[in-house]
Amino acid sequence: MSGADFSLAGRTALVIGGTSGIGLEIALGFQAAGARVVVASRDTNKIDASVARLKQNDARSAGYMIDASNLSEMRRFAAQVWTEQGPIDILLNAQGTTVIKPALEFGEEDYSLVMRTNIDGVFWACTEFGRRMVERGSGSIVNIGSLSSFRGWPGSSVYAMTKAAVVSLTQSLAAEWANTGVRVNAIAPGFFMTALNEKKMSDARKALAIARTPMGRFGQLSELVGAAVYLASPAAGYTTGATIAVDGGFLASGL
Repeated sequence: MSGADFSLAGRTALVIGGTSGIGLEIALGFQAAGARVVVASRDTNKIDASVARLKQNDARSAGYMIDASNLSEMRRFAAQVWTEQGPIDILLNAQGTTVIKPALEFGEEDYSLVMRTNIDGVFWACTEFGRRMVERGSGSIVNIGSLSSFRGWPGSSVYAMTKAAVVSLTQSLAAEWANTGVRVNAIAPGFFMTALNEKKMSDARKALAIARTPMGRFGQLSELVGAAVYLASPAAGYTTGATIAVDGGFLASGL
């Protein structure tokens, strides 16, 4: 194996939710590894800002507005992107949201928001782009899970439920498509202070997170890039259905 096995040169990557936080950091990482990067999200202002940043290094970068939770929109979007940008070699699903509150306080609106964003959006993206990858006979899909995919999470029951579903979906699609040339994997990030959780986690919750992480600190977003590039690259040619935890040892820790 050589360094070339980790190169994404000649590949086109689409990052949904790629305009902020984890998604944007990985989009920049894909670009640094040689990929042409396209990003998509629901926020036009963030799209413009992230595309401008990507175009500093590659004028071919592009951005699209999409509500990934809407099937008809996703079908239109997938056809448009495939036509305008050519075949998508790498799909990274980083779309996600959370509402932190006790389970007994959830109403239908909050429940629906988290479920539609975190499950519907990922499923429709995987299947609409996945069907094209299957027909082409190649592709890599990387989904963003969570520590809560594997552990109970007080105050985040609905979010945890959706992220467990993301890992299960990853495994099921990986098994279903294994003989087609399409690989499906996931990353389970530990505690990273993104805009999503910086404001939503209380100081006490942040302190507990650090106390229960063996490395004793929050992760840096750049520390997620290596796992994402690996899973997207030829180096991971025999890796499918895996979820890589990038969590400072959280899941490995006992007492």
